[in-house]
Amino acid sequence: MTATVTPPPTEERREAAASAAAQANRLRLLNVVFEARAFIALAVLIIVFTLLSDTFLTVTNVITMTKHVAINGILALGMLLVILKGGIDLSVGSIVGLSGVVAGELLGGVKLFGVIAYPPVWVTILVAIAVGTLVGAINGILVTRFNVAPFIATLGMLYVARGAALLISDGQTYPNLGGDPELGNTGFDYLGGGKILGIPVSIYLLAILAIVMTVLIKKAPFGRWLYATGGNERAAELSGVPVQRVKRRVYMISGACAALSGLIIASELTSAAPQAGETFELNAIAAVVIGGAALSGGRGNVRGTLVGAFVIGFLADGLVNLGVSTFWQILIKGAVIVLAVMLDQGQQRFKKRGAAAAAAAQTAPPKAEAAKTP
Repeated sequence: MTATVTPPPTEERREAAASAAAQANRLRLLNVVFEARAFIALAVLIIVFTLLSDTFLTVTNVITMTKHVAINGILALGMLLVILKGGIDLSVGSIVGLSGVVAGELLGGVKLFGVIAYPPVWVTILVAIAVGTLVGAINGILVTRFNVAPFIATLGMLYVARGAALLISDGQTYPNLGGDPELGNTGFDYLGGGKILGIPVSIYLLAILAIVMTVLIKKAPFGRWLYATGGNERAAELSGVPVQRVKRRVYMISGACAALSGLIIASELTSAAPQAGETFELNAIAAVVIGGAALSGGRGNVRGTLVGAFVIGFLADGLVNLGVSTFWQILIKGAVIVLAVMLDQGQQRFKKRGAAAAAAAQTAPPKAEAAKTP
């Protein structure tokens, strides 16, 4: 009768397994911290600015800041879909200016067949949003039909949309967009200046849009297609996902969101300038990235994007509240964007290390056992 005995694990192997398990736990904890970085950043900003300013956390100031956040938040939600697809949209800032100019032109009266017509406000809003959607559709066509890189396509449309706004307005600002009761075109100022139960209408619009986007991403087939396209476009296409249609639609939605932001700004100021919205695309991208979305696509959510928009908005308003120079504000905002991208890259590295450590921890040393054979 012979017997084979597996030798017991050595002390070194036990220590190696314990060390691998401890490292996996540490990396898992760090990953949780990275995932919550936007929330942590927002909490830190609120604490710091509250300590430095007595007026920062007052109800009036919080409502005012959230109203400012709503404009960038609406832009960022549209940008989120584009980035989830793995693209970028640099034209949204110009669409903001163009939509305001279109609204100003319509509210000022349109000459048709020798007669000046004054369309109602709801028609003006729909036409301006349609114009923004059209610019987004052109972006989508350039990317899908002509295979132009998203960066180049949207950069070109940035100049096209801005140029169109300047041509329509002749470089002038449209003042007094409040309308005239006799002409039946009043009420435009309610979009950006109206309140419901003491809360600005723009905040309600942001909340409604966030709910719609959440349902679209999580419940609708479009959301699954979007993540699949951003994660691996070729694999998604082979799986039957209408990749080209998804690409076109995200740019159209982004253009519509930018137009809505432009209308809110023009309504709040009761004036529209073709220069409005300059560099707004950077704020939108920053909000999405700070919120945890990957610029390579396939990762991100509405909740994180909203928190990222609040980080950008509260940071800007907090610096203004403290009287910080505009030049320093620009510098700090740029540093925050770079830091957000660096943290995102660091999170991806920690995820890979965590996966490797978890795999090592699961490889437990063999237990001592004896198997006898007659």
